[in-house]
Amino acid sequence: MSGVSISVTIEDRAVQDAFRALTVRMFGNTRPIMAAIGNELVASTHMRFVTQTDPQGNAWHALNTEYAKGKRNSRILTESGRLRDSINAQAGQDVVVVGTNVIYARPHQLGAEIKPVSASHLFFKINGSPVIADSVTLPARPFLGISADDETSIAEIVFSFVERYTPNRP
Repeated sequence: MSGVSISVTIEDRAVQDAFRALTVRMFGNTRPIMAAIGNELVASTHMRFVTQTDPQGNAWHALNTEYAKGKRNSRILTESGRLRDSINAQAGQDVVVVGTNVIYARPHQLGAEIKPVSASHLFFKINGSPVIADSVTLPARPFLGISADDETSIAEIVFSFVERYTPNRP
């Protein structure tokens, strides 16, 4: 993914132990667990576009008021929905990558200062009015990440698979 993605290691010992046990029970094919975790994290990330908050629950930085006046909708990071809709998960054996290949995702996730490359200034319009600037700063508005609720969901998914793959005992 050339846009932005996240990598997280689960630190919870019980979840790690359960995952190791599942690896044996599932004959090494843990992709179904990773896919389930990925689906949950994609859904969680989509919800952040609704709540307009980062993974810790903090509100995203407000829009520039002049820019906000000309938007088709009032949602932050949601002009067309392309960024939100591009969030996806790729499951591997013991990893799931959640992210997007949208080129402007990284500056929104991490923040950025945009400077002219081959001109003396930046030239653009806000609400039809021309703007000339030396640079523009985009504040970070993290949408990718693992919240406390995500950690709980991941644990529940792993333990659910443990139940499913544990042989019945008399």
